[in-house]
Amino acid sequence: MNAGSSEKLIDELIRDGYLKTPPVIEAFRKIDRADFVPAEYKEKAYVNAPLPIGEGQTISQPLTVAFMLELLEPKPGEKILDIGAGSGWTTALLGEIVSSSSSADNGGGKVIAIERISKLQEMAETNISKYGFIEKGTVKIIQGNGVNGYKDEAPYDKIIAAAAAGRIPRAWKSQLKIGGRIVAPVSSSIVMLHKIDQDHFEKKEYFGFAFVPLIGG
Repeated sequence: MNAGSSEKLIDELIRDGYLKTPPVIEAFRKIDRADFVPAEYKEKAYVNAPLPIGEGQTISQPLTVAFMLELLEPKPGEKILDIGAGSGWTTALLGEIVSSSSSADNGGGKVIAIERISKLQEMAETNISKYGFIEKGTVKIIQGNGVNGYKDEAPYDKIIAAAAAGRIPRAWKSQLKIGGRIVAPVSSSIVMLHKIDQDHFEKKEYFGFAFVPLIGG
């Protein structure tokens, strides 16, 4: 039996103040989390908890993804770097937002996702292909070391990460546009950096979260 429903989960996230803005809420409604969890966990897809996706990794808790996307404020037409694609759920949510109808006015949006583990990169591509984002060129998934960002597509309007580092890597800061923001886990906090100019960032920190570690090397 399916534990709850997508709509019930979304209503809960809205009620508790994690989902706030129409673009993020609409993306949660259109991108089904059940499409991004392994078959043996489908019945738990709408439980507000992280779930295993293999290779020692997890699909993040819906509450955490909602919180981070609301901090990130993705917009139609933006280019976003997603560090740690995992099974592809957050990447697909971002793809939905940046490619929404008004993005055509801004030249269309793009999400570049990096995943270090090849099996997860393949899983993410398969899952995201259900929504046509890869075929349309909205989403591109790179196998590589997320610590270094992805210079080939820089600069980015926004950068988001799914795994915790000891600090925000310098490469991410340098690959971000002025006026852009980074939302990423640092230890057990979520940090939001707003790039004021080339050398200055405004920082906000939110405590009480848990993440898998960012894999370097």
